[in-house]
Amino acid sequence: MIEPRTDRFMRLYSPVNDRFERFCKARAFGEVDFKDLMHDTLIVAFEKLDQLKSEEAFLHFLFGSAVRIMANRAKKKKPLLTESIAQFETPQNTEQAAERQFEIENLYTQLAKLDEVTRDSIILFEISGFSVKEIMDIQQSGESAVKQRLRRGRAQLIELLKASEKIRTSR
Repeated sequence: MIEPRTDRFMRLYSPVNDRFERFCKARAFGEVDFKDLMHDTLIVAFEKLDQLKSEEAFLHFLFGSAVRIMANRAKKKKPLLTESIAQFETPQNTEQAAERQFEIENLYTQLAKLDEVTRDSIILFEISGFSVKEIMDIQQSGESAVKQRLRRGRAQLIELLKASEKIRTSR
């Protein structure tokens, strides 16, 4: 018996939901609401489910679709600078929660300053937990290119975070 399309999609999506949501939160920060990105990506993925060559590649398929959606949006309009920090999980202690929210917002703000391909590499590797080989497949790049993006991206991110911390402490 052939599995209904909706059942197949949910079977593939359920185990990767958390990783996909984390990716969308990081990638969409400062530009669009991450829920909109998730929604748009899931619609595209559902419509193109028959084009999926391997079920193991479903998460890569989602990430690739999300990256293309963000690239298309960037061509169409300017980024939004409003972002609800309530989307992040926070500790119970309100002081810790406020500090954690600031740190997350600052990280995502600084990530948004990186060029798109470098930012995607960092998000995929550091936040979503993909290997260099998996990122190579998603970005259709060579191993050395991905490693170089990660190295340069980390260095740039460290400098940006140091600069923002310096500004914060000088106030």
